Amino acid sequence: MKKLFFFVSALCLLSLMVATGASAGSALDRIMKKGELAVGTSGTQPPMSATNKKGEFMGMDVDLSRAMADAMGVKLKFVPIPFAELLPALEAGKVDMVLSGMTMTAERNKKAAFVGPYVITGKGILAVAERFTALKEAKGLDTPEVKVAALKDSTSQKFAETSMPKATLTLVGSYDEAIDLLLKNKIDVIVADFQFCSLTAYRHQKKGLIAGQSPLTFEPLGIAMPEDALLINWVQNFLNQFHGTGELKKVSEKWLNPGSWVDDLP
Repeated sequence: MKKLFFFVSALCLLSLMVATGASAGSALDRIMKKGELAVGTSGTQPPMSATNKKGEFMGMDVDLSRAMADAMGVKLKFVPIPFAELLPALEAGKVDMVLSGMTMTAERNKKAAFVGPYVITGKGILAVAERFTALKEAKGLDTPEVKVAALKDSTSQKFAETSMPKATLTLVGSYDEAIDLLLKNKIDVIVADFQFCSLTAYRHQKKGLIAGQSPLTFEPLGIAMPEDALLINWVQNFLNQFHGTGELKKVSEKWLNPGSWVDDLP
């Protein structure tokens, strides 16, 4: 009887190990078999992910995605998706991973696995200098009279809700929408990633836009992917190599500082 018990137990354990192993390799196997890496990105979050005047993707996340696809030996396919829909698309299997300036949070980690961080950033504020100064000198930013915009389902939204709970919050689908509202005086402040705020203020100096001088929060950006042990392990090893060889630093310096690439933005 004991021998039968141990035999059945061993058989069950073996079956579990086989099932786990098959599941662990499924996502990476699928990518390799189709010869294509599908990456979800918004394409509206410079300098991380943007679209140039020719309609081509550009940015730090784009370069990182290309390097991963090259290392895998597969083609790269970008799938443009509004930021708030990126994780649902990943859960539905519409993309293999997400690279779109996404902060690794405990809440998001319940829905997807994350590898990183590959960049540490923080929240920033973007505003028209004249109006911003007047607001601060009056009653401050945390009043119902102040109109704030943030990307829907982003950490910027949570920051605005926590730091400026009395302000009137407008949720937008893209940064382009937020900038349009700001320049049309329909909002007073944009809360967004620090690099985006700095870049946008630099691009629109003549329109009087200003950005905060330093990040307001700690935001570790990561690569979101399905709960697949082999794919997670592969991406982590790739990122370690990319960092160790200095390639990650080169890509960061290229995109996180204004350069000639700014002229390619629409």
